[in-house]
Amino acid sequence: MTNIIDTVMIGAGPSALAAAVYTTREDIDTVLYEKSVIGGLAAITDMVDNYPGFPDGVEGMKLADQLQKQAERFGTKIEFGEASSLSIDEKGVKTILIDGVPVQAKTVLIATGSDYNKLGIPGEAELYGRGVHYCATCDGAFYRDKQLVVVGGGNSAVQEAIFLTRFTTHIDLLVRSTIKASEVLQQDLQKYIDEGKITVHLGVTPTAIIAGEDGKVTHVEAKNSDGDVKFDTDGVFIFVGLKPNTGFLKESGIELDEQGLIKTNDHLETSMPGVFASGDVRSGATMQIASAVGEGATAALSIREYLDNAHHVESAPSFGKS
Repeated sequence: MTNIIDTVMIGAGPSALAAAVYTTREDIDTVLYEKSVIGGLAAITDMVDNYPGFPDGVEGMKLADQLQKQAERFGTKIEFGEASSLSIDEKGVKTILIDGVPVQAKTVLIATGSDYNKLGIPGEAELYGRGVHYCATCDGAFYRDKQLVVVGGGNSAVQEAIFLTRFTTHIDLLVRSTIKASEVLQQDLQKYIDEGKITVHLGVTPTAIIAGEDGKVTHVEAKNSDGDVKFDTDGVFIFVGLKPNTGFLKESGIELDEQGLIKTNDHLETSMPGVFASGDVRSGATMQIASAVGEGATAALSIREYLDNAHHVESAPSFGKS
């Protein structure tokens, strides 16, 4: 007989790990499947400075490790494997294909997060978290009285560039074509341009991020219509969009928004009964570790309620005609 797990969580970032603490403490059999790094994007962030409870900040890997240990202490099982599909049968049992092997569950939490769209240029991956960043709220404060390069021309890039002006002395905003941010944001941006805090460079394509012998970023190499150009900087913030990890849901019927993020109700339940979503993969998420952890706890309570209701239905007496 096939073993049906109480809850399977796809992803092992902060949101799923927090959810697992709640479910396993209540003796809900819980298995997490992670395709790459336990802790997700948090684990590969050099320093997390805005997570509550750490007044001096905490290394991303250390935070991920502590979350993992706490979840495992209560009995959480973590396995490595990548989900490729999710389906539901007429009895409400969910089947997740993990590395080609079917895994069945009563409930599922999708906490696969999002990946930052990358430029794909030399130095970007090598200097991630050490001069190359994708989150101004997370890492902007490390650049007080420094100069920065921001890459992108959409709403996020403009918003984050404006946010970063509270720390930096000057920002060079590199835009591949033209500014595509909303009119309101462009008006706000103009104020910072007029004050000399931001310089916009249109038609510029970064080609490499360069570090000195000490490993610190020194400049960005790029091309424009005149040829090669160079921008001196202490750090690079890249905002060219997020790509939610929802490709495996393509045939599931689970409802996504226009960005590919998962739509949920107030209980974080998706359009598939008994399947929940939390953290950065969820439509409306704030893309912060603290809120992802909170959503994980909320999802866990919703999972418990769903399982309790299902148990009551299964155990209810059946009365037939005599």
